[in-house]
Amino acid sequence: MCGRYVITYPVSKTQKIVKTSIKVDDKENYNAHPYQNLPIIKRYTNGNTLESLKWGIVPHWAKKKDFKPLINARLETIDEKFSFKKLIKLKRCIVIADGFYEWKREEQKIPYYFLREDKKIMYIAGIFDDNEFCLITQEAKKDINEIHHRQPVIINENDVNKYLNLELDGSSFLKDCKKPLLKFYEVSKNVNKPTNNNVSLIKKIN
Repeated sequence: MCGRYVITYPVSKTQKIVKTSIKVDDKENYNAHPYQNLPIIKRYTNGNTLESLKWGIVPHWAKKKDFKPLINARLETIDEKFSFKKLIKLKRCIVIADGFYEWKREEQKIPYYFLREDKKIMYIAGIFDDNEFCLITQEAKKDINEIHHRQPVIINENDVNKYLNLELDGSSFLKDCKKPLLKFYEVSKNVNKPTNNNVSLIKKIN
């Protein structure tokens, strides 16, 4: 599960791969969390657009007041789940991030920050419905698995348009495409509180 991430200056960082930006602030967010409006990339016939959607999908069949929004979708079962199988075929998006947080379960939950080894922007596969989105996750790679058993599906920049191409099978593409290498380190427990939001959250400790 991925429930917290970092994204800074999304407009500036996506200028090369999006045609327009709609109501997205070019600002820093060191504690992006569910139910926030966050920048994602969508594809239209005239090009890619950077937009702001709410993190967490409430399916149309659910009672909104009684249903906890879905923030992650498992790649392994996305073609089977009623809430997701149409979205992976018809409504794909890319969630952009500098990195993400995950917690290791010990006597206390220890937060870690994950980023690409080359420190480039992360392109996380996602799906959307109306003005809501969720991240797609997969089983964690061997080194990451020591912290948590799940991780976001992160693709390379040259695969962004391939994933957004609805003529391709989305889940098959994500399973087969090459993924970037990640690194991680322990960070402060201050990240546990969603209202904490500053650069110190990604400072390495220990």
